[in-house]
Amino acid sequence: MKKSILFIALLLVFKAEAQSSALAIADSLYATGNYTNAINYYAKEGSQKGSLQIARAYNSIGNYDKAIVQYESLVAESPDLQIARFELGKLYHKMKRFDDGRKLFTDLVRDEANNPEFLYYQGESFRELEQAASSLVAYKKAVAVDSTHLKSLFQLGKYFVVQRETNDALLYLEKGLRFYPNDVSFINLKALVLFNNNQYAEALPFFERLIELGETKEFVYKKLAHCYYKTWAFDKSKSIYKTLIEMDPYDHEAYFNLGAVFYKDRQNDSALIYVKKAIKVQEVTFEKEYDFMAGLYRSEEDLKAALKYYKLAHAEASEEPRYYYQICAMVDQTTKDPKVKLRYYEGFIEKYGTKHRYYSDAVAKRISKLKEEIHLGSD
Repeated sequence: MKKSILFIALLLVFKAEAQSSALAIADSLYATGNYTNAINYYAKEGSQKGSLQIARAYNSIGNYDKAIVQYESLVAESPDLQIARFELGKLYHKMKRFDDGRKLFTDLVRDEANNPEFLYYQGESFRELEQAASSLVAYKKAVAVDSTHLKSLFQLGKYFVVQRETNDALLYLEKGLRFYPNDVSFINLKALVLFNNNQYAEALPFFERLIELGETKEFVYKKLAHCYYKTWAFDKSKSIYKTLIEMDPYDHEAYFNLGAVFYKDRQNDSALIYVKKAIKVQEVTFEKEYDFMAGLYRSEEDLKAALKYYKLAHAEASEEPRYYYQICAMVDQTTKDPKVKLRYYEGFIEKYGTKHRYYSDAVAKRISKLKEEIHLGSD
């Protein structure tokens, strides 16, 4: 009897040692990225930890379907194993099974309401399901639990930036920046919310900081250049627009805006050069550029040149009554023959009718006067 008990005890010891050895080998293989062999050893080991590691190994090698099956089996056998449920929920999210993820994270939050990661991923699931109100509730709860939870703060800040709700956006973004002042994502969002609120002087240092942190992206340069322009820092604005042109020699917008800066700085010759370049590189329509040049020539009292560019603008956008009205006005000022003038104004009515009240009323009054002038002239 004693020998039998001793034999069984020895068998258990050997089995435990074999399992321990298999687990050690499996862990070593897993740690070095040898996931397939690790799976084989974990399968031999046959413990709960082994099952979890098999699921993780499948996830690591990108076999997500098998990983999900393994996680689901483990969760079914051990529903109290939070880590397996949490990792399965994140995998659901990765595979765009958002409703499955929502159910799982809602259960996790029910079990542990003070876990900010559970709340954050619950919010992410709601967001992907386009249930914005529920996602905001989850993010806010995560922040209430952990005021430094950057991922939740970022999602809240981004939501309110998109909604153009400046005060709410700044509330969450500034909380994030107090914890991590050099976070590029938070700096970018704060710069945008100030820019969108026309607070160009306040937004400017944040765009400058983005450049300092290596965010030398086109949209950052464009916003920074516009901030300089709006704060009368014309030389800096010109420099940034020239950088944009170096980045993309066919950037029509950069040429045009550079021309606008020169015009604002009362350097009309340079303004014309860059707006002409904007026209040259433009691939679609040029009505804005032609309109700009017409206005510039008009300000210099070169009405014939202004008329030329208003005609070009009208040719690009014939549906826009303003361009044709300006043509009428230029003809009115450069032509002596009232019949020619009348023909243009009547052409406006033929093209656009009386739908555009401001122009239509002005044209109608001018037609009446011209007809009177012509009648008196014939008498």
